[in-house]
Formats: sequence, C-alpha cells, structure tokens
Amino acid sequence: MQLDDILRTAHENEASDIHIVACHAPMVRINTVITPIDHPEVSAEEIEATFRSMVNENQWKRFEDQHDLDFSYEVEGLNRYRVNAHFQRGSIAMALRVIKTEVPAMERLNLPEVISRLTYLPRGLVLVTGDTGSGKTTTLAAMIEAMNARYRKHIITLEDPVEYTLVSKKCLIEQRELGQDMPTFSSGLKHALRQDPDIILVGEMRDLETTALAISAAETGHLVLSTLHTVNASQTVERIVDMYPAGQQNQIRAMLGNTLQAVVSQSLFSRIDQPGMVPAVEVMLCTPAVRNIIREARTFEIPNVIDTNRHMGMISLDNSIAELYFNGLISREDAIAQAAYPDKLERQLAA
Repeated sequence: MQLDDILRTAHENEASDIHIVACHAPMVRINTVITPIDHPEVSAEEIEATFRSMVNENQWKRFEDQHDLDFSYEVEGLNRYRVNAHFQRGSIAMALRVIKTEVPAMERLNLPEVISRLTYLPRGLVLVTGDTGSGKTTTLAAMIEAMNARYRKHIITLEDPVEYTLVSKKCLIEQRELGQDMPTFSSGLKHALRQDPDIILVGEMRDLETTALAISAAETGHLVLSTLHTVNASQTVERIVDMYPAGQQNQIRAMLGNTLQAVVSQSLFSRIDQPGMVPAVEVMLCTPAVRNIIREARTFEIPNVIDTNRHMGMISLDNSIAELYFNGLISREDAIAQAAYPDKLERQLAA
C-alpha cells in the first residue's frame, strides 16, 4: 500500500477525509459523500506496516495499550493530516482528515458578521459548537488569525492535534499538542494560566476539570475560546451544567452566567450553486436577559430570546438554514433534513 499515492489522489479530488480499512479499497469523503478511489483493496498487514512507519515507539506502545491513537502526519509538498488509528474486527484501520495549511479569512467562510465582532472581546468564554466535521476548528482558527493581525497579545492554543499552523504576526502564538507537548487538556490549561496568556484556545472542553479551568480562566480576565459537540445554545449550556455534581450546579450556572459571552453552533451543508460547503450558524449572545436565564435554569427560553433579538446579530439555526435556501446555496431537502424544527421550517420555506 502506497499511502502517499492514496493521499495524492484524495488531494486531487479535494477530499476532506480518507478512510483505510482492511479488505476494502480506500474511501474518501468529497462534499460529505463517501466515495471509493481507484486503488486495490488493502490488507490488514499492509495497513499495519504503513501505520508503524508513521509513528514513533512511544505512540506505538500507547496504541497497543489503548487500541486507539490520535496523531498528526505530514506529506511534504502535499498536506498535513489529523489521523485516528483504531481497531475494527481485529485489524488496524485509519481515518485521516486533511488539515488545510492556510487559515481562511473570516469573510471567506460565509459566517455572520457578528462572529467577527466576537474577536474584539477583551475577556470571557466563547464556545463554537457542532458535530464532528462542522467547521469548528476552521472558525476558531480564523478568529485567532483576525486577533493575530490586530493585537499585540500572547495567545496559547491547546489542541488535539495541532491543525492549522499559526504564524505569529503582531501576537506571540504558542501551539501545544496533546500527547506531544502536554498529557491532558486540563494539565495544559492549568499550566497555561502561569504562562502569561491573554487569549487561550482549548481544543475541546471534554471533561469536568478542563471545563472548570476554562471557566475560571475566563473569570480571571482571559479570553477563552473552546468547542463542544453540541448542536445549539440551549444544549450547550445544559451540557456544561450537567458535567457538575447536582450540589454544584447552581454555582456553575452563576459562574457561567457571568463569564459566557457567546455560543456559536455550526452545521455544514453541501452547496448546490458551486462545489464546496457552506455553514448554517446559530448565534447566541449573552445579553443581561440571557445571563438571567442561565442563572435561573430557564434554558428552554433561549430559542425565543434568540428569535426576538435578531437586530443584535443573534440568529437561530433554522433561520440561518432558511437564509441559505432562499439565497440559492442549499437544497430544500438538505435544509429540512438538518433543521431543528423540520415541520416549522418546511412551512417557512413554502411561504
């Protein structure tokens, strides 16, 4: 198996992901669709030999212990990749995601203008949420790049793995990779607070300790950017609160009400006007009304607050989807399939 040839074919077809599984031809994802490439089936032995050539001894031992490994891989002159190696049916399989080297400017991402305004915040917590592959990392990288061109500040990113390679411009940027530069997100974040940062990017708030440290960092005057695998603002607030024991949930609601600045929830759609993808985006800004809702455990009211504050830049996911449809960017079928309230959106599109 010649991995570089497979990756080159994927690159020529503008694939976002490559899947290598024993007894199958390699498959790639192009604009959300999984497609086989013109390559013979690969054997378990070929995959294992290729995988061993990609990792060092420490990584191999970790894989033997845990049966899963995340790492980055680079083909010079081609791309960098985020790789997950895992076992399936007793043999090694790999999923590789293309890491684009050039950070796109925010205006090229078809994001609402209000997201650019978030890069002017001096402190607080900003969360970008969505499913895997919804463009969270790209949005955050574009936000960091906008601040990098504007401020003279110290930015520390904690990532798994480092995806976009950021070059210090006006800011000093340090990028730390999980497993290589730090053992856990919580450890990296704990020590980052002693490294004089102004802005901290945490790749994912995936456990209670990391979440608590991120909120504490936002409370103490830092701007903290992070992600969660949630689909909307209401679910994001509840997911954070539910991480805590019942006896601490009122306290964390109060802390979150004070520190949270915005939740941006993304979902990617295939474009019908040209090749490529476009995001639908829900935006919740933490106004005094939203802060009270969070403190008083009335998160069920958040969708209504978003709908009634469009003049401030807030937008619900379904309204964002409707805009994409009416602008001729996405199909009616995709719009309804990914809506939060499909029946309501179907009536809106028919009006």
